[in-house]
Amino acid sequence: MAGIAGTPMGRAARRRKGPRIGCMVTLLIVLLIGAFTFFTGQRVLAFGSAISTQSPLSTQTSYMGTSDRVNVLVMGFGGSGHDGAYLTDSMLIVSMLPQSKHTSMISVPRDLWVQNPANSGNYTKINAVYPVAAGSTNQDPAAGGKAAAQKVASITGLDVKYWLTINFAGFRDLINSVGGVDVYVPDAFTAKYPKNDDPAIDASWITVHFDKGNTHMDGERAIEYARAREVIDNLAEGTDFARSARQQIIIKAALAKVKDISTWPKLFNAMDALQKTIYTNMSLADLSQFALKMDLNDPHTAHIGLSNQNVLQDSQSNDGQYILEPQNGNWQGIKDYVQQHIYN
Repeated sequence: MAGIAGTPMGRAARRRKGPRIGCMVTLLIVLLIGAFTFFTGQRVLAFGSAISTQSPLSTQTSYMGTSDRVNVLVMGFGGSGHDGAYLTDSMLIVSMLPQSKHTSMISVPRDLWVQNPANSGNYTKINAVYPVAAGSTNQDPAAGGKAAAQKVASITGLDVKYWLTINFAGFRDLINSVGGVDVYVPDAFTAKYPKNDDPAIDASWITVHFDKGNTHMDGERAIEYARAREVIDNLAEGTDFARSARQQIIIKAALAKVKDISTWPKLFNAMDALQKTIYTNMSLADLSQFALKMDLNDPHTAHIGLSNQNVLQDSQSNDGQYILEPQNGNWQGIKDYVQQHIYN
C-alpha cells in the first residue's frame, strides 16, 4: 500500500528521493563529461604530444603519487626575434613533495658563472647552458633542457629530472587568452622598457610604472612587470634578484587563474597560445597533476633566491663581463643554503 504522508513509510519514500536525485545528477555529469571528452579528447591528446617529449597519458611520477620530492626547472627565454633568443634569463626550480603539497621556489640568477659544456674547460653564464646544448635556433630543445637541468642539479644539490621552457611571447598570449591575472605588487617602481621585442623593428623605449597594491594585468603588462630591468627610481627593483622575485609573483598569479574553475572553459581557447609557449620532458598528465598539487598559498611556501646577499658574490670574468660566483669559491655552501631553507 502506498505510504501516507507523515507515516514512517511516507517519510522513508521521501528520504529515498534524495539518493535517487543525487545518482541522476551524478549520471548526468558523467554523461556530459563523456560527451565533452569525446569532442575535445583528440585535441587535448594532440596538444599533449606537441608540448612534451613524453606521450600525453604516460607517467614518470605515478601521476604524482610518489613520496619523493619532484623538482622541475622552469626556464624563460625571449624566443625568435629577440637578442639572445634562447638565453634562459629566467631560471626557477619549482620543488614539491606531492604527498604534503609542500612547495618551494628557488631562483637561479642568469649571471652565475659555470663550466659550459660540462667538463669542457669553457665558462659562460648559466643562462647560456640551454642554447649551447639546444643549438642557436633551438633545434634540439630536449638536449638543452637536459643540460640545463643537470647543471642546476649539480649547483643546488637537488635531483632535477624535469624541465619546462617558456617562450615569453607565447606566455603573453596565454595570459590574454585566460582574461589576464590578478597580482599584488609589493613595491612600486618606474622603468624604461623596450617598445618592441625586436630592436630592428623599433629600438625606442617606453616608460612603465607599477603602483604598490592589487592590480589586474593583461599579458603585455604582466611581461613588462616580470622582465623590467632598467629601473629609474626604486633601484632595488632593477636587480636580477628582484626580477626573479617578480617572475615568481607572475607565475603564482597565472597558476591561480588556471586553477580557478571559472577559467576552465577558456583553457581550450588558450591551447593554441600554450602550445607556442611551453615545451617539457613531463607528460601532460604529470604536468597537470604537478600544477594542481602545488600550493603556493601556503604561508610556509619557500621563496629562495640565490644572490649576492646570501651565498653568491659579484665578480668579473676575464673578458670583463659582470658575473656571480659562490662566496669564497664554496659551491657546497649553495647546496647547504638550499637544504636549510627548502620546505620539507
